[in-house]
Amino acid sequence: MPESKKTSYISGFYKLSIEERVEKLKEFADLTDEEIALLKKFGALDIEIADRMIENVVGTMPLPLGIATNFIINGEEYLVPMAVEETSVVAAASNAAKMCRSKGGLFAYATEPIMIGQIQLVNVKDPYGAKVAIYGEKEKILEIANEQDPILVKLGGGAKDIEVRVIESITGPMVITHLLVNTLDAMGANAVNTMAEAVAPYIEKITGGRVYLRIISNLAIHRLVRVRTVVSKEAVGGEDVVDGIVEAYSFAAADPFRAATHNKGIMNGVDAVVIATGNDWRAVEAGAHSYASITGRYLPLSTWEKNEDGDLVGTLEMPMPVGIIGGATKVHPMAKLSLKILRIKTARQLAEIIGAVGLAQNLAALRALATEGIQRGHMSLHAKNIAIMAGATGDLIDKVAEIMVKERKIRIDRAKEILEELTKKQ
Repeated sequence: MPESKKTSYISGFYKLSIEERVEKLKEFADLTDEEIALLKKFGALDIEIADRMIENVVGTMPLPLGIATNFIINGEEYLVPMAVEETSVVAAASNAAKMCRSKGGLFAYATEPIMIGQIQLVNVKDPYGAKVAIYGEKEKILEIANEQDPILVKLGGGAKDIEVRVIESITGPMVITHLLVNTLDAMGANAVNTMAEAVAPYIEKITGGRVYLRIISNLAIHRLVRVRTVVSKEAVGGEDVVDGIVEAYSFAAADPFRAATHNKGIMNGVDAVVIATGNDWRAVEAGAHSYASITGRYLPLSTWEKNEDGDLVGTLEMPMPVGIIGGATKVHPMAKLSLKILRIKTARQLAEIIGAVGLAQNLAALRALATEGIQRGHMSLHAKNIAIMAGATGDLIDKVAEIMVKERKIRIDRAKEILEELTKKQ
C-alpha cells in the first residue's frame, strides 16, 4: 500500500496553473521527467501503438485527464486520475472526498476477483439429470479448465468451482454451467473464455447435449466492491442537508426513473477512473446496471442514511471487474501512468479506489440536488464550453462565461452576442 506521509488534500489545486498542478503530481507520485513529458504530450497514444490495439485505425481521440484530490481510502491518501469529458465531475469528486475526510475518509473492500464463464447446453431431454451429472464431474471440469492457463494456476488463480443452473427459454430448457475463475490481477476475459471453450466438449460428452455459447458474463456477482463512508453533518452543510440527501436516495429507491440518473451519477466517477486506467468501462457499466436490476426491480447501487448523531452514512455495492495487467492497462502509456499515480499493487486495490470514487461522486450529486440544484455547480464550467463554441479564445472565454453565468443565460446565441460586444470594446 502507498505510504501515508503524503497528502491528497491540496488546497486550491484547481487555481494552480497546469504546470503547477503537474509539479504537485510529480512530487506526490514520484514521477520521472519522462513521465511528466508524456503528460504534457498532446496525444500521448502513439499512432503505431493505436494501430495494434484496434482495427481500421485512422487516429486517436484524447480525453481530458484530471486529478481528483482529497481522497482518503482505507486510511491512505490518493490523488485519482480521471479521464472524462463532462464538466464538474472531477471538481465534484474532489469536493465530496474533502467532506468524507471529516470522519476518516472512505472505507472499501473488494472481494476475490472471481469471474464467471458461462457454458450454454441445449437439446437435453433430462436437464435436471444433466445438472447433477455436471456437478458429479466437477473435479474433471476444473482440471480441464486449469490446463489452459498453468501460469495463472501457479500464481494462485484459476478455475475454483462451478455452478449449474437450469433455465427456461423460448426455445426450451437450457442447462447453464458457470465456471468460477479467480483471475487475480487481470480483468480475465481472455482466460475465462479460453477455459469455457475448453470444457465445453467434455460437458457435451457427459450429458449428450449440444453446447453453443461459451463466454464470460459481465454480471460479476462474485467480484464486488463494497464502500462505506460517514460524513459529519457539519461537513455537508447541516442536518437539513443530510435529510435532503436521504430523501433524494429514498426517491431513487422507490422510482426506477430516478434510480437510473442516481446510478449515472455514480458511474460518472467510476467510468472516469476505469477509462484512465485502461480498463473496459463498457463491461463495468453492463455489470453495474445488471446488478442494479438483479432483484427484478432497478434500484440504486448506493444507500444513504442518517445515524443517531445526525451524520450521513453512505454505502455502495457493485461489481467491479477491473485489472492492472492485460489489455490496454499495459499497452496504453497513459493507462500505465495513471496506475503509477495511484501507487497500487493489486487489482483489488484498484477496485476499491474506483468504488470509493463512485460513492463520493454520488454524494456530490445528491448534495447539489438537495441544496442549490445540479445546474449551479455545472454552470460555470459549462459556460466556458459554450463560450469556446461561440468562438471565444484566450481571456475572452472567461469573460464571456462570467457574464452568461451572472445573467443565468448559458446559450450559444447569447455567448455570440456577448463576444461581439466585448470584441468591439477591444
